[in-house]
Order: sequence, then structure tokens, then C-alpha cells
Amino acid sequence: MSDGSSFYITTPIFYVNDVPHIGHAYTEVAADVLSRWHRQAGDDTWLLTGTDEHGQKILRTATANGLEPREWADRLVASAWKPLLDTVDIANDDFIRTTDERHEVAVTRFLQKLHDDGHIYAGEYEGYYCVGCEEYKLRDELDEPLSGEYQGQLVCKIHSRPIEILKEKNYFFRMSAFEQQLLDLYESRPDFVQPESVRNEIVQFVRQGLSDLSISRSSFDWGIKVPWDPSHVVYVWFDALLNYTTAVGYGTDDELFARRWPAYHLVGKDIARFHAVIWPAMLLAAGLEVPHKVFGHGWLLVGGEKMSKSKLTGIAPSQITDTFGSDAFRYYFMRAISFGQDGSFSWEDLSARYQAELANGFGNLASRVIAMLQRYFDGEVPAAGTPTEADAGIQKTVADAAAGADAAIGRFAIHEGIASIWTIVDELNGYITEQEPWTLAKDDANRERLQTVLYTAAEGLRALAVLLSPVVPKATGRLWTALGADGALGELDAQPLRDAGRWGQLPAGIRVSSLESLFPRIDQIAAE
Repeated sequence: MSDGSSFYITTPIFYVNDVPHIGHAYTEVAADVLSRWHRQAGDDTWLLTGTDEHGQKILRTATANGLEPREWADRLVASAWKPLLDTVDIANDDFIRTTDERHEVAVTRFLQKLHDDGHIYAGEYEGYYCVGCEEYKLRDELDEPLSGEYQGQLVCKIHSRPIEILKEKNYFFRMSAFEQQLLDLYESRPDFVQPESVRNEIVQFVRQGLSDLSISRSSFDWGIKVPWDPSHVVYVWFDALLNYTTAVGYGTDDELFARRWPAYHLVGKDIARFHAVIWPAMLLAAGLEVPHKVFGHGWLLVGGEKMSKSKLTGIAPSQITDTFGSDAFRYYFMRAISFGQDGSFSWEDLSARYQAELANGFGNLASRVIAMLQRYFDGEVPAAGTPTEADAGIQKTVADAAAGADAAIGRFAIHEGIASIWTIVDELNGYITEQEPWTLAKDDANRERLQTVLYTAAEGLRALAVLLSPVVPKATGRLWTALGADGALGELDAQPLRDAGRWGQLPAGIRVSSLESLFPRIDQIAAE
């Protein structure tokens, strides 16, 4: 959680060498849920995402497709990366491209400052280079297959493709000078890198000793020119990491930068080292604050392997949303996987959770309550009478769930937050079954009790709509309208989220309207 009222969260910027798969969408949705939560809680929130368009990998991909790299990037951004945000309903505040002028100008200023301050020097480097990672590799980061297409060659453990041996005269960043400062940072701020498993790996890596970092390339020209030597372009990671500052005014708008920075970085664990070692060292060298947090979430696994287009395990987000919808996509990946750990995707699990939790659990609850209000009270939310122990139990469940969810979201435990909210769904379904409003409706002597039961159910739905709106915004928006709450309480996204657990906000006397099924039943999934 933010240490004040500011919450600036970023996703990685993604390479435009290919189209996005559900692994990319997973990161986007997680950042979006966190930002929606904080924004609705009243925090000064900003969500940044974007694309990484420089470097050798993009140049080679563009050339292989007969295009200039800028033309290739423009096409991919327009046809694939920006549409992804609509596909999974991302409410980002900004989208930065490393080819944006605002970015290139600010990168040049940053690099010149480090050079002027003595943090950069010329040197020569030879090493193993993975174009897929755009990174020099240590020997223990490589495999040597005993069989197969690349038998006897050194291959990257992540991409399973042969590495290249590069020898270039480059410019180097004196990263080794910041080794102790980084170790002190990790010790003084244990939550700077999370989860704990990623933090431990980072600390161990730095303790082994840091080398200086090659930050330029001279064998190709697709990138930002080094300002004092235009025969070199800036190393793609050094360029890309700076997007988090260039997008919020570094070097161009000091007031905006002071308002937004530092950020919370949400990244895949495979790039946590760049964000938790190289990036803070760069910022320390420039005299800037380091991020609030670097959170390296786990991988999505398909058939036991990390999601990858190159390994043909990539699944397009639209393959899921075309059948289940964006809300179900968002709910499934945020609920089914412990955020921060690896998680396996399967069509069977997605289908089962959709039916049991969304359609039968939440969707059926909403439909039943709205239908009973229409049947027994002509569509009007009744006033509640004196609460019983059962009613008080629901009130406590709502209050506890709201508080528990906010605490979980604050530590990026999105799955725990949703599980906390879901106790309201489960308890309300059990409450309705036990109270039997359909039986109470048969005898006028039970009229007051029926009013209390259905008000309790409707007010529970009000809390659910608010608490679940960052996760399933479309379904909760429809529910909010059906409850008549928008007219009485205002727009759903304007409801103060940290006040959602306070009981009695839905006024008696408002009228509900018909509600189509929030999550229509899907009997069979035809997956490719």
C-alpha cells in the first residue's frame, strides 16, 4: 500500500516482436485491479503500461517481415498491443512507447547526466548474449542440450535458443559502485522486493558481486543515440527502464514528477533482476528516489511450461474472452493463482470456476435477490426490521470481508483479497437458503421478517458490487444499475471503497430493475 495518498503503478513495457498472449494480459489485469482498487479508495492513482520498441530483437523481427523497425512497431501497437487493453478491460491512464519523443528526449538527458557525473566510461566487452532476453548471460544461466536441434550449443535457459558471443567496444555504467548501497536498501526495506522468494534471489545475486553494465551497442543503429557518441545506441534495457520516469515528467515536468514518483513496479519474476538491481542503481547514480516496491509475480504455466510464443504455448486472450467474457478472464486469473507464485492454466479449471463461482455463486445470487424483490415487493427495496443474530452475522461478514480485502490488496495479495470478498457471496447464499424468503412470503404474519431478509440480501449485493468492481467491472456495473443504486448513491466507481463494509448504505424505497444473467451458463468449451 502507498505510504500516503499516491499510488503510481506500472506494468513492464512489452516487446513488440510478437503479439500478446495471456501471460502479458495476466500482468496487465493484476496492475489494473490494484489501480482500480486504490483509485476507488481515494488514492491519487496512475496506471502506466506501454511497449518496448528498440533493440536487436525488434530490428531482426522487423527485417524478417520486410519492414523498417518503426513501421513494424507502429503496426503491432495498433493491431495487437493497444487492442489487448480493450480485450481484458484495462483502465490505464497512460501508454508509453520507447519511440515516443518525450521518452527519447528524457533518456538522453538522464544518460548525459550520468556521463557528466562520472558514472559512465568506455570499455570493451566480450560475452554470451541472448537476443531474446536482450541480455548478456553468465555461464550458469545457459544450458548445453545433449540432444535435439541445438545439441552441443549453448542455449538460454529461458528462451531455449542459442546465444551469441559478442565482442564490442561499449560504454559501461559503474554499477559495481552501488553494490553496498543496494544491499543496504534490501536490508533496510525488506518489502522493497517481493515476494520473499524473489527478494532472496536478488539479495543472493548482489552478494555474489556486481559487475559494471554495458549500456551501449555499436553493431546496429535501432535505438536512442548515445548523446556524446552517436555511433552507439543505448542498451535496450537501460532505455526501457527509464520509461517509468519519462512517462511522469522526468526532465520535462518537475511538478508532475514530484507528484507521481516513486512507483510500484509489477513485473514477471524473470525480469525482477533488471528492476531490483540495475534500475535502483541507475536511480541512485542520478540522485533520484528508488521505487516503493518491485513485485515479481510468478509465471503462467501451460502443460508445465512457461507461457511462450516461441514454444507454441502462447494463448491469445481473445481465445478466452470470446467465450467467457473479460470479467471471467479477470476473475479467473486473479482468483485461481496465488499472486506471486507460478500458476497453471487449464481450460477445465477455468470452465469449472466459471460455472461454480461466477454463474452459480455470484450470478445466481444476484438474480435471485433481484427477482424476489420484484416478486414480493413490486421491485422496491423494503425497510429492514429488527435484526436477528443471522442478520447481524451477514453484517459482520461484510465488514470483515471489506477490511480483509483492503489489507490483502495493500500487500499485493490479490487472490486473498478476492477470497475475502467471496465470503460474502458464500454467506449470503447460505443465509437465503436458511431464511427461506419464499416460505416467509406465504404468510402475512412474516411480512416484517421477509422485509429484513431481503433488505439484508440487497445491502449485501450493494457491498459486493462495490468490492468486486475492480475485478469484474462490467458485471458489477450491471448489478449496480439493477439495484437502482446509481440513482440513489451515484456512480459505482465513485463509491468510496474503504467504506464499502459500512452497513445500511442502500436506502429503503429505491426500485430495482430486471437483471439479465451476469454470467450466462456455458455448457461446453470448444477450445483449440
